[in-house]
Amino acid sequence: MKFDAEALKYDDKGLIPAIAQDAESGDVLMMAWMNAEAVQRTLAAGRVTYWSRSRQSFWVKGESSGHVQELVDLRVDCDRDCILLQVRQTGPACHTNRRSCFYTAVRDGDEEEIMVPTV
Repeated sequence: MKFDAEALKYDDKGLIPAIAQDAESGDVLMMAWMNAEAVQRTLAAGRVTYWSRSRQSFWVKGESSGHVQELVDLRVDCDRDCILLQVRQTGPACHTNRRSCFYTAVRDGDEEEIMVPTV
């Protein structure tokens, strides 16, 4: 069956959540948003492209930072309303220079920073 990015279930703004996961370690790196064109651009180029809600423009991960996400596999969940991107991540995935955006844990009711910046 041929994949159709338009057939995914987008929200009322035309966006779908996309979770980036390290293809080797399985670590969850980040979550961002994509629209149908970002999905198509990602598949065509092999470099992950997101939709920036704040800038209202496409955002190729690593375009300015060099912290590139190379697409290994794109998976669609059972409801077709979320995407899992398995990637090869160059450098940190988070704009805070951490490997993952998920660097805060809630433990015993307290927030705990579990990952320090790489730089």
